[in-house]
Amino acid sequence: METFRIEVPDAELADLRDRLARIRWAPEPPADDYGVSGPTVRKLVEHWRDGYDWRAVEARLNAYPQFTTTIDGANVHFLHVRSPEPDALPLILTHGWPGSVTEYLDVIGPLTDPRAYGFDPAVAFHLVIPSLPGFGWSGPVTEPGWGPRRIAAAWTVLMERLGYSRYGAAGNDWGAVISPEVGRTAPDSVIGVHVTQIFSGPEGDVPFHPPTVEPASVATLPPDERALVAGLRHFQRTMASYHHVHAEQPQTLAYALADSPVGLLAWNSQVMGGLDADALLTHVSIHWLTNTAGSAPRIYLEDHRNPVPSEPTTVPLGLAQFPNDAPAIPTYAHRDHANIVSWNVHDRGGHYGSQQAPDLYVDDVRQFFAQLRP
Repeated sequence: METFRIEVPDAELADLRDRLARIRWAPEPPADDYGVSGPTVRKLVEHWRDGYDWRAVEARLNAYPQFTTTIDGANVHFLHVRSPEPDALPLILTHGWPGSVTEYLDVIGPLTDPRAYGFDPAVAFHLVIPSLPGFGWSGPVTEPGWGPRRIAAAWTVLMERLGYSRYGAAGNDWGAVISPEVGRTAPDSVIGVHVTQIFSGPEGDVPFHPPTVEPASVATLPPDERALVAGLRHFQRTMASYHHVHAEQPQTLAYALADSPVGLLAWNSQVMGGLDADALLTHVSIHWLTNTAGSAPRIYLEDHRNPVPSEPTTVPLGLAQFPNDAPAIPTYAHRDHANIVSWNVHDRGGHYGSQQAPDLYVDDVRQFFAQLRP
């Protein structure tokens, strides 16, 4: 393992500012329902160019120990923040697309040093927060196959290298797919898995593709679950364009994302609603400054080619469901996960729960693992 420090050259930041000062804007459509709106993008670009402080973010990241290591041929970057509590539980936290390790910056302190935040120190964590292969400082990868199953196997190797034989896993977005796979890969090591989404749909569903004929089981669901399926169908029909492109032609899009920071900002921001401007721009800046804007979407194609197994997971699973996020449908969730022991629905936050409602997220993680600790 090699120690790592983020040091973006001044020339790269100057190049970004120059590109943001020479924008060829797309013509505006006749209505505001054609995608991310021009005024929204223009406001973010203005802040990115004139107000956003990358160096402050860089310093915040560099305040934590960071490392790189090679696993299965891929470079893996990660934060490793150990708790001052001697009996802390190791926990690997996994982000998604278009996120980054900064999803978890607001919860590192309360999770690793609960005593300093007024929490019971009996529930403390040693945190391992890796950048997904192909993302940020873990990318780009140089060979195919880096989908959730391979990433989960790499995470088990990473935890072994760090000397952790018993640990938890938690994740958001793709991290909510990968983390249960970590439990499936190393069931004797993983004591529990905490997620912020359970992506389980009706039988026969192709991810993010609405069916031409609704599966028969939907009609047998209770009314509240049928309403959740209706919400899922609305998302599939109106908001899932990025998934189709990423799963089918990611490289075709990659040239635009790698060449235009404004194009990258608009594309990635379509699924980052609810984040404040600085948080959103940090995720986008990491994709831009590491030149992984084009490689990160490949995870969708890799998952399409090598999906996770269909048999139920058995490691204890906990869900923190935040509002305005992909709905977890109990009937299908319990079909795919045989050992759900915690299911909490929160009244604020969003898809990025650890950033939008960090207090609720921390409390949910602590309560879930408190019942599972050896």
